[in-house]
Amino acid sequence: MLTELIALVPPEGLKIVLTLFLCFLIGLEREEHKSSTPYSFGGVRTFPLLGLLGYTLSLLSGPSMSPLVIGLAVVGGFMLLSFRHKLQTQPGPGITTEVSALLTYLMGALIQRGYDWVAVTLVVLSMLLLELKESLEGLSKRIGGEEILAFTKFMLLSAVILPAVPDREFTTFQVNPFKTWLVVVAVSAVSYGSYVLQKVMKGRGGVQTSALLGGAYSSTVTTVTLAKKSRGENRPNLYAGCILMASGVMYLRLIVLLGLFNRGLMAELAPSFAALGLSALAVGWFWSRRTDKGASAAGQESAPKNPLELDAAFLFALLFLAILVATHLAVTYLGRAGIYSLAALMGLTDVDPFIMGLTQTAGTGTPLTLAAGAICVAAASNNALKGVYSFVFGDRRAGVMSLGLLVGLALLGLLPLLRL
Repeated sequence: MLTELIALVPPEGLKIVLTLFLCFLIGLEREEHKSSTPYSFGGVRTFPLLGLLGYTLSLLSGPSMSPLVIGLAVVGGFMLLSFRHKLQTQPGPGITTEVSALLTYLMGALIQRGYDWVAVTLVVLSMLLLELKESLEGLSKRIGGEEILAFTKFMLLSAVILPAVPDREFTTFQVNPFKTWLVVVAVSAVSYGSYVLQKVMKGRGGVQTSALLGGAYSSTVTTVTLAKKSRGENRPNLYAGCILMASGVMYLRLIVLLGLFNRGLMAELAPSFAALGLSALAVGWFWSRRTDKGASAAGQESAPKNPLELDAAFLFALLFLAILVATHLAVTYLGRAGIYSLAALMGLTDVDPFIMGLTQTAGTGTPLTLAAGAICVAAASNNALKGVYSFVFGDRRAGVMSLGLLVGLALLGLLPLLRL
């Protein structure tokens, strides 16, 4: 029955009803705002009229846009007068109502031209923006310039630079600039996600939270930070356990990165790395919960450092390319011993460029099992180095515990070599 009744209504009639309804919603929201200010343009009658005006002029325009554009200019002139009056009568007036009126005028034109979905979507988004004023303004106060800059840098890396990089191989080493920068973006995305979570959780977590989130972007940096923080707090169990947890997260992070760039490598290493990562997390968690006699108050997170530095991103890309070439030469001229020696050496610095380089050559220029073994060696070498860092920079008892735990994890991390 309802379908039959709708069929009797002319198509333009349905469009007019939709225009009235959507514009009425905006007018209703502005009417509520109008009651709390000395002066505000329009309400439940003015906004529907503006929508109907836009609809009518769009209908009369036909293929030409001239009447519609002239109408927009006239409505814009009225909005300019309204805002000028606000400036004369109110301290610090906003222009939200005037912009809403211009959007309402265009809403009628959109509906007349058949863009119903676009019009409905714009109205819903407009209502959300208008009603969430206090929440959005509060968000702007909570988000500082550093966070905005970090997000801008991430967008520069991913949305500006990446599409402009050529996607083809160069030189005999088959260096692909697009894949190289894609690796930079992927590693930066993991790091940036961890940074955002740390900022969101700031003040609501403890050292354990800092270890978990910090390990997602750099377990080495997190280890050094926690080791230094352990001095003078007399909580060796807490910090040693958290340092182990950060290295456990590193293995889980590597599974994600391997899965993004080389499914074959991930299939080879995921079972072992998952077991190593989860075991390190479990042991580290229970170790950090052990009672520390004479412990001072501790457990607050350290402030996270923005990992998205542009110079670091470009340096990562250069390291990636250099290590890609070095890996190719090691496989060609030095064989298994050479690639394992290079892996152990890379573990003493930053393992990400080396491991990401192997994702590009594994299965083609480098045998899959050899690449998987080299990644295990690099990760184990890096864990042993972090143990040394903990011993050097941390509280004596915390350093000894961390060194023992991380060396143990490093030895366990070499066990997958037995089956490769």
